[in-house]
Formats: sequence, C-alpha cells, structure tokens
Amino acid sequence: MPVLPGAEPYRHDGGEVGVLLCHGFTGSPQSLRPWAEYLAERGLTVSLPLLPGHGTRWEDLQLTGWHDWYAEVDRELRALGDRCAQVFVAGLSMGGALALRLAAKHGEAVSGVVVVNPANKVHGLSAYALPVARHLVRATKGITSDIAKEGSTELGYDRVPLHAAHSLRSFFSVVDGELPQVTQPLLLLHSPQDHVVPPADSARILGRVSSTDVTEIVLEQSYHVATLDHDADRIHEESHSFIGRLAPSVGKEGTSAGG
Repeated sequence: MPVLPGAEPYRHDGGEVGVLLCHGFTGSPQSLRPWAEYLAERGLTVSLPLLPGHGTRWEDLQLTGWHDWYAEVDRELRALGDRCAQVFVAGLSMGGALALRLAAKHGEAVSGVVVVNPANKVHGLSAYALPVARHLVRATKGITSDIAKEGSTELGYDRVPLHAAHSLRSFFSVVDGELPQVTQPLLLLHSPQDHVVPPADSARILGRVSSTDVTEIVLEQSYHVATLDHDADRIHEESHSFIGRLAPSVGKEGTSAGG
C-alpha cells in the first residue's frame, strides 16, 4: 500500500548528537514532523520512522503487533548509535512508551528521554473486553486529532483495529514492568486536558522510573497531540534545551546551524 501523503518517515543527517522520535498508535510521522525539523535545523541528526502498519490504511495495522513497532525503533536506535556520539529518544503517546522501553533496554546507549503525553495503559471497561471483542469486531472509532488548536489536524486512522489494540495493551504491561530500568535523565511533558491518555499515565511513569534527573512540564494549552497544538513551540524549545544540557556540543552546533 502507498504511504499517505504527509505520513512519510523523516531523516536528517546532522552532527554527532542524534534524536530518535517515535509517533503514536494509529498516527504517523506527520504528528512529530515540525518537532523533527526544528531539531534538524539546529544541527542534530534526526530519525523519525514510520511504524509498521501505520500511514497507509487501518487494515494494515490489524496485521501488526507491538513486536513489529518496537523492532522498527530498536533498529533505528542502533543505526543512530553507529553514527552518533550520543543518542536521545523521544515520543508521543505510544511513542513515549516505545522511547521508555528503548531507554530501559539499551541503558547507556541512550543519553536521555523526552516523552509527550506518554501512554501507559489502555483504560476503561473496553480494555477488559479486548481479548474477546477483537474476534467479534474488527475495529472501533479512531482516536486521532485530539487537538485544541483550531485548524490543526493529525494525519492518522479514523478506525482502531482491535487486534492491534489488544497487542498495544500487552505492550503497555511489558513497558510498565520495565520502567524501573529507566535511569536516564527524563523530560516528561503532559496535558491536563487530554481526551486520549489521562494524566494518571504520566503520574505512574514518573512514580516508577529510576531516573533521578527528572523534569515535568504541564502543557496547559494543549490536548493529547500537543506536538501539533498550542504548546508545540514549547515542546521544541524545552526538548532542545534538555538535550543541550546533556550534550554540550548541541549548543555549538545549534549556533552555527541557526546562523
């Protein structure tokens, strides 16, 4: 299947500091593209892959599971590690969970973690029905474009395939058990008004990681897809500042790249 216009993966070869950005469930790189370009313009090497089953049609996602999505970002992280002196991982929603697992599994190969409205659990009674419901119903209504900013839309599926949702629930359980293995500096940004992932997920993540260098920022003006919302600029600036604090060469690169 051809990739939807705007959902293409994005890569930029920059300096010796790399950033891997992970998009969310049923979403696409489009939701993080402005963030990726912001970091690229400041001299970083950036990778924003398209996760398997995403960016085409929801029926394709039905045929994939969390092992496929994680394998893609794991491969990208290793590629960045081969060419960069330091690598950071970042993500939105499920992408935040992917980033946290990369940090837990790769240890010192990851210098820091940035997550925006990270997901930790499939909530509601429907979550308990998934093991059975997925055999009876193929899909339910979509979860994309939870954005406060008028005129801003997220490119993603209008349906959620239940086989994939069931796999997502399993993935969150795996990551939750691995959170104590996350020791890297962490920047967590979350929206109090999020209609997809409740603030409780961010609170649980903050309570379970072993990181001692933790920064929590509340995004008052945005809904779930904050990377395309009123707080997008703040996410860009805060993440660049966070990376620059931990990788001092970024500041130098940013000055030359920004003119």
